[in-house]
Amino acid sequence: MGSEIILETDDLTKEFAGFIAVNGVSLRVKRRTVHALIGPNGAGKTTCFNMLTKFLRPTRGRIVFNGNDITALQPADVARLGLVRSFQISAVFPHMTVLENVRVALQRLRGNSFDYWRSASVLDQYNERALELIADVDLSSFADWLAVELPYGRKRALEIATTLALDPEMLLLDEPTAGMGHEDIDRIAQLIKRVAAERTVLMVEHNLSVVADLSDHITVLTRGRVLAEGNYATVSNNTEVREAYMGVGHA
Repeated sequence: MGSEIILETDDLTKEFAGFIAVNGVSLRVKRRTVHALIGPNGAGKTTCFNMLTKFLRPTRGRIVFNGNDITALQPADVARLGLVRSFQISAVFPHMTVLENVRVALQRLRGNSFDYWRSASVLDQYNERALELIADVDLSSFADWLAVELPYGRKRALEIATTLALDPEMLLLDEPTAGMGHEDIDRIAQLIKRVAAERTVLMVEHNLSVVADLSDHITVLTRGRVLAEGNYATVSNNTEVREAYMGVGHA
């Protein structure tokens, strides 16, 4: 595997009681790029994502991250290597403040779970870095808000902040703009751009305007297989992609 490739899969396949949800998918994700995984409902995107983050075990195939075969590893082990899935790994507690949530996530990076039960002064050592992360996701004015009180888009930003606290080298985002209005979509898209400046991002996303704006490379899945790959102009003008994903005659 070349050094420019951070994540690679070979013949990644998942069967459920005879149904093949993902069939021989081979991905090559370049370092410090935004790579989108798109396709119609039932294409196998989520199943593929769950195998990459080790929430599902492949029926066959291999997953390599940073030159390490991670196919048989557990999710926590993969996260420690620097491959982290946002909204799954993140530690967001609804009745803690934004600052407290990020402090706990920073504590998890250190690996000492007992700090949570100790005095507040122990957690105060994380304040400076926590406030930096909060500022990075444009939540400084919400630092003292309870997570449960945050607007939906701001809560997603907090989840990204707690994930970034784990200092991942690669971030996997599962439909980061789902259920959002235009203002929140724009805010999260800009946040992803900033995150991607220093990290690799692989995302499943249905919003094609977000995909077009953010992605360096796109893999299109249909019926569990790779249908097409390339930049947005390439895949959006592919006849098979238009038929399978967008409908005949629609870009």
